[in-house]
Amino acid sequence: MRFEIMRLDDVDGTAVDSTVVDAASVNRIVQQAAAMGQRIYIRPVDSSAS
Repeated sequence: MRFEIMRLDDVDGTAVDSTVVDAASVNRIVQQAAAMGQRIYIRPVDSSAS
């Protein structure tokens, strides 16, 4: 399964950038964001979309 992870602006919460990663990478990215105090939004990516 793949997920889109968006880094959010600290002021207004708009998406600054996004990346699509596999499930195995989500935990690492969440840990990094938490350590740096970043706000992120994670959602599953529709597997039929390409």
